[in-house]
Amino acid sequence: MGSGKSAVGELAAERMQMEFLDSDRSIEKIAGKKISEIFKTDGELHFREMERSFIKSGHPAHGCLVSCGGGLASIEGMADQLKSKGLVICLWANPETIYQRIKDDQNRPLLRVKNPLAEIQKLIEVRKEIYLNADLVIQTDKLTLSQTVDTVISGQNSILED
Repeated sequence: MGSGKSAVGELAAERMQMEFLDSDRSIEKIAGKKISEIFKTDGELHFREMERSFIKSGHPAHGCLVSCGGGLASIEGMADQLKSKGLVICLWANPETIYQRIKDDQNRPLLRVKNPLAEIQKLIEVRKEIYLNADLVIQTDKLTLSQTVDTVISGQNSILED
């Protein structure tokens, strides 16, 4: 979350003349409600099942760039499922950068807590091994949107800072 997946994905797909799909937007369209409402009324587990269903059958097998929600890869077996469908790219950002990018966004159900920065740090720590196992990892903290898109298209890993 807050790494730029949707914005980068949309621009990269346009430049590569591919279809762009955002898993969260697609799920919202299917459900007829926002992700935050799904979390509130149906729970996180239901949302995760909707993500699983989207990956299994919610998009074309070829010619598209898919932006997946940050928790999707942490669902048991989904990282392998994603890799079986194509190149998996992780847009990486440090917790402080993510917090600055999303601190005013009220549509982040996992961050409706007393200390959102601590929650971001916790989520990253839990998901880090999965994220860094992507085919391509791009450190986005100091990149502009355009530079990140260029890096995605070039297919070059960027060096992660400690």
